[in-house]
Amino acid sequence: MILDGITTTGGEHCETSTLDVLLRHAGIELSEPMLFGLGEGLGFIYWDGKNLPFPFLGGRGKPLEITRRLTARLGLALVVKETTSARTAWRNVAERIDAGLPVGLQLDSYHLEYFTSKVHFGGHVAALYGYDEEKAFLVDTAQQGGEVTTSRESLERARGEKGPMTAKNLSFTLTADGSLTPLSDAVRSAVRANAAEFLNPPIANLGYRGIGKAAVQVRNWLDRSSDPARDLPQTATLMERAGTGGALFRRFYRDFLEESATLVDDAGLRTAAEKYREITPLWTEVARLFTQAGETGDARHLADASAILSELAQREQEAMTALATVQPCRS
Repeated sequence: MILDGITTTGGEHCETSTLDVLLRHAGIELSEPMLFGLGEGLGFIYWDGKNLPFPFLGGRGKPLEITRRLTARLGLALVVKETTSARTAWRNVAERIDAGLPVGLQLDSYHLEYFTSKVHFGGHVAALYGYDEEKAFLVDTAQQGGEVTTSRESLERARGEKGPMTAKNLSFTLTADGSLTPLSDAVRSAVRANAAEFLNPPIANLGYRGIGKAAVQVRNWLDRSSDPARDLPQTATLMERAGTGGALFRRFYRDFLEESATLVDDAGLRTAAEKYREITPLWTEVARLFTQAGETGDARHLADASAILSELAQREQEAMTALATVQPCRS
């Protein structure tokens, strides 16, 4: 069973790429930055620990949070299923495909046969739109090929893997069963909620405070790493090309704000859009400096990156403070 009329080009980020497939099938077309922004996608985390070979920089929330927030905000019906049984897990998705609905899956990308990079990542998301006796037909990001296939055995392993960020054979579908929230109202509530979370992080590793913490910690990264020539350029690659849309998701958010400013007449929104236009290239510069530090072993590049991160902490705090002033929905 293979569904017809599925858009299989794929986007830049796995979760929003999957959402695009499911939403288009439901008759809703939104840009990928708009999907990201309406799902309150932007964040920051600096995470280090004894069990980590090298610190992690993240620019968005937990897996499926964008999906949960987006669907709730727009008034869509979201059905999420999890199970420890591989047989039940397959029945959950096959029944939905047979009923004519594409299905979102949370996976460990290590097991997917079309992935050339064999690294465990349990927070990957792709859209299933068909199957036969041997293969599963998926839409993944454009970087992974868009329209791809993997064996049903490999899909079962990817869905059932255990470890960081994994889920228990998680699948989800969405439908538009009623009237949708007006897009301008959804934008207003999304930016206000994203700003509140970013400006009031529960711990110092998150939000604008996390960027400030990273500014201090990156100065010691040459000593923190057992292989700086590997770890620092890899971090830069994750920031720029690992499904982030570039600049650790800041390009997505910049484009979301600029698109939103054409829908919503609000000074705070326009101010934030202007600030993220300036913020975005600074993140790309930080990634470049990480690569140079790893390749040369010169700590001066990390000192420069630290200075930019300190500036970014302040700039992003100011941008999110502007978004916090956006007027709420008037309904």
